[in-house]
Formats: sequence, structure tokens, C-alpha cells
Amino acid sequence: MVYDMQKWYGSLILVLVFFVCSSGCLSPLSEKPAALPEPIPTLLPTTESETSTIPSSDMALQLTDIPSDYILKDRSVMVFPEVTQLTRDLGWRQGYFVSFYRINKEKDDQTGIRQSINIFPLENMNKVFSIEKEDMKSRADGSGTLYEIPFPTIGDTSIAFRGTNANDPNNYVVYSVLFTKKNVYEKITMTGTSTDYEVLKDIVQRAAEKIR
Repeated sequence: MVYDMQKWYGSLILVLVFFVCSSGCLSPLSEKPAALPEPIPTLLPTTESETSTIPSSDMALQLTDIPSDYILKDRSVMVFPEVTQLTRDLGWRQGYFVSFYRINKEKDDQTGIRQSINIFPLENMNKVFSIEKEDMKSRADGSGTLYEIPFPTIGDTSIAFRGTNANDPNNYVVYSVLFTKKNVYEKITMTGTSTDYEVLKDIVQRAAEKIR
């Protein structure tokens, strides 16, 4: 009987050992570790070019940028002999101009808009603007008036004038806006019998937005 009891205890121990081993084998040792979330790539901000990246012709105003009653008068690239020696000395590289006009004989109206675009080295832009501004002011003489007028800031530097000429039989008013943006200098004028300050503001803003 002792032998039977020993045999029974031995069998019990073997059963317990079996279950312990079985539970160990069934434990999730072979399970794969949880996948870590993939890192989100960092987007670096793009640096905008300090100089224009498109030809001067692509910055020119189009008929869709001005009132619908204007028509195209002239549009052309500038050539080296057309610019002054001072402009050349400032490193002038290329230029473009475009002009529009409208005529209404019934209302005795004749008004024009002209845009000139000039590309210079970036380091000369302050000098270019200063010289052009002083040249504009020097044109005022005893035969007419020229006033600097309030105007929204355009581009990097800008200034606007309104002038008249007492010797002009048509008594035309001339608005002139000078501004720089990046390495581009522009002058936009509106002159004639039916000029519009508010329309001019919109046109100049559109011109500045074309500089990229």
C-alpha cells in the first residue's frame, strides 16, 4: 500500500510538472512585439528667392488686368541703347514695357496707362529707387505742379505722385507710381482726361503680384 501511495504521489507530481511545462510553452513568448508608429517626416519651409525667377515679359500687365474699355497700344522688350547711361551704370540687365489706352470721342476722353519693368542687381535696388524718385521730383518746375500723394505700400519701397502741366492744352493729369520688389523696378503711369486714382491702385497691386 505504501508502494501504491508512492506511485500515486509520483503520478501526481508528474501531472503537475506536465501542466507547469505546458503553461510555459503556451505562454506568448513567440508573439511579435507591438509595431512602433512610423515617425512623421518634418517638412522644411521653402525659402523664397530674393530675386525674380521669371522673365520681365511675364510680369507685364495684361488686358484682363485693366478696365475692359482699354485696348493694347504697344508692348515690347527694351533694348540696351534705349536706356540711359546712368541706368547702365546701375547694372541694368533687361526691361519690358506695355501701354494701353482708351478713346471716347463722345465724352472727349483720351486716357492711357503705361508700365515699364526693369531688372537690376539686387544690391543696387535702393540706389535705383532713390535716383528715380529724385529724378521724378526734379521734373516739377514753374510750368506745372507735382505732388507726392498717399498711396498703399507696394513691394519693398514705393512712392506715388500726381502732376499737371499748365502748358498742356488738354489739361491732362498724370499719376506716377514708382516701386521696387526684389530686383525689379517698375514705373506705372496713368494720364489723360479721365484718370482714376482707385483704378490705378488696383492695377499697381496686380502688377506687384506678378513679380515672382
